[in-house]
Amino acid sequence: MHRRGLLATIAALALSASTASAQEPIVFGVITPLSPPGETALGQQVKRGSEIAVEYLNEKGGVLGRKVVLSIHDTAGKNEAGVAAYRRLVSNEKAVAVFGFIHSGVNIAVNEVAKEIGVPTMGTQTGAGDVTGKHYDIAFRTHAVDPPRAATWLGWAKKNGFKRMSILAETTDYGIGLVKATEAQNKSMNIGLEIQTIMFDRTTTDLLPQLLQVRAFKPDAIINVGVGQPLDLMITQATTVGLLPTVPMVTSYDAPARPQHWQLHKEQGVGVHFIAFYTPKSKLSDLGEWFVKKYQEKYNEPPIYSALNGFANAIVFAQAIEMAKTTEPKALIKALETGSFKGWSSVPVTFPRADGALFHNWSPPLMIMKYTKANQTAADAEVAHTLGE
Repeated sequence: MHRRGLLATIAALALSASTASAQEPIVFGVITPLSPPGETALGQQVKRGSEIAVEYLNEKGGVLGRKVVLSIHDTAGKNEAGVAAYRRLVSNEKAVAVFGFIHSGVNIAVNEVAKEIGVPTMGTQTGAGDVTGKHYDIAFRTHAVDPPRAATWLGWAKKNGFKRMSILAETTDYGIGLVKATEAQNKSMNIGLEIQTIMFDRTTTDLLPQLLQVRAFKPDAIINVGVGQPLDLMITQATTVGLLPTVPMVTSYDAPARPQHWQLHKEQGVGVHFIAFYTPKSKLSDLGEWFVKKYQEKYNEPPIYSALNGFANAIVFAQAIEMAKTTEPKALIKALETGSFKGWSSVPVTFPRADGALFHNWSPPLMIMKYTKANQTAADAEVAHTLGE
């Protein structure tokens, strides 16, 4: 009798524990820069987008019938802070998925830990090839990798008949990767550009010495591979030394799509080109259309790409969990690899086990936008070039 009673008690406790586990919230972790020297403006956009996503999911009944909660950790763009945040999220907070990455170096460092622990990550706006190029099962990304981005500005240069190009890039995984991709494709595609490469520390507060070297080189175009403060510093000081607006400058991501571009640069912002992954004219899914409307209502401004991707990362993870019918990491990874998901774009999100950096990677369309007058929005900017055209 005692044995039978003991077994019944154990079974009841196991059922109780299982029920409690099934009712516990599902935790999504966001690792993103919210303080300097990180790219805080993009981190804030990711935060906003992911918060709206969780609001949306919970209004729809949650995931697997469980509430979704968001735990946001600031990295300040520092690798060690990202690694510490990942460990806290998965070990202490029991996060089942982690996303929000803006800085490639942070994403790469976290993946080295994640491949041992097993909880999947998703690069939100990290372009370096090694984010997914190491083919770790846990590593996913919804962003353009280095080669297509380099191909976009090389195609633009070729279309315009340019002969000389200067690249100013920060000494990070992101900057080094884009320099290598540009130099390699210039050679392999026989474009024939004479390229001047200048590297700088991302914490610098003065780029005048580098820009004077650029002025002496007399380039037809300048590629600005700064992230955050150095990007804007380069625009300002390139104007000071007389490079802008005469020599076209392309920023390596869509920072000028933010309203802050005009607040910082005013008339000096006219003529700036930027790589873009989304414009308000982009074709959206019904989810994307809902998000754009919701974001505009909440913040009284249109969303930019970082917010869209922060939203979509959470939504895609939720769909994959529903597909797997569990939050168990290996099952979730298998669902991500085999499924087709709805994000913000009209193009379905998939993560094929492809070669190189395209492993587990979905990329939006790439284009170069150009501001032709002050206070333009990204929707009104001129499309100067589209990859593949």
